[in-house]
Amino acid sequence: MPKLLTALLRGRLGGIAAVGTLAVLVPAGAIAAPGSPAASAPGPARADAATVAATVAGVTPAKAPTAGVLASDRDRGPLIVAHRGASGHAPENTLAAVEAADELDTEWVETDVQRSADGELVLMHDTTLSRTTNVEELFPDRAPWNVSDFTAAEIATLDAGSWFGAEFADEPVPTLGDYLDLLGENRQSLLLEIKAPELYPGIEAEILDELGDEGWLRGRPGDRLVVQSFNADSVRTVHELSPRVITGFLGTPSLADVPDYAEFADQINPRYGDLTAEYVAGIQDVRGAHGRPLQVYAWTINDGATAARIAALGVDGIITNFPERVREGLED
Repeated sequence: MPKLLTALLRGRLGGIAAVGTLAVLVPAGAIAAPGSPAASAPGPARADAATVAATVAGVTPAKAPTAGVLASDRDRGPLIVAHRGASGHAPENTLAAVEAADELDTEWVETDVQRSADGELVLMHDTTLSRTTNVEELFPDRAPWNVSDFTAAEIATLDAGSWFGAEFADEPVPTLGDYLDLLGENRQSLLLEIKAPELYPGIEAEILDELGDEGWLRGRPGDRLVVQSFNADSVRTVHELSPRVITGFLGTPSLADVPDYAEFADQINPRYGDLTAEYVAGIQDVRGAHGRPLQVYAWTINDGATAARIAALGVDGIITNFPERVREGLED
């Protein structure tokens, strides 16, 4: 991603970083998660800025809880994942939401991928474009405005930010390539949901091809990538095409059926309201596709009290629009 665009996004989002429970003002884009690859990387002074911020606050920075999702230590508490980016602070599934998550010191980011009419992989939650863009204004005669009915060039003309706030006017719908570039630059990690794969035959192979071209399948992919879907057949296809990739099934299968999902999945990721301690433990008692205990990521939790309650059930991850609220709730 061009450095200028990244700088502009960072400048717009500001520079407030949470250190412990204290907010510290630092230059925009200067913070990296302490203990993360970005904090130890040579070059930009992100690690130095984080250290300075922590010193000013008078606290010791906590180490990042991840060394890859399969290597997570439950004693450290659940991993925090920014849902559609930090979508409580910026329009969902945009580059601005990635930057907002980065400013909030959140390494893992979730997003949704679909396919345009001409085969471009684009990021959008709904299967239509109308809720989060101005597509009805620009293309009034194209109802119901399905993502799959528009070319990448047409989607690129849409404003995906103004619905959220005037300061995000003309924020584009990103391609998967754009998103991967920015995540790589920020040293962030990706929880990628394949949205409605039944509408896009063959999309699993196309996603894996792009991830491979961008270098996301090198080494140990699970250190920075999980691919998930509500569609079990799609998750199975990803596992069969690229067995090294960590995969997750979105939903709440019965405990009796969990071993079947464990043949091709490493995570079972339910809605938080469906969880009990018994259910979480029952999932984690089963070994997943890579021979390790299945993990449980709960969605979507947006307040500290609920985060603390669900964390007490033993979940491995919490997916949220507001990473800072969840972090505070887990620290209290």
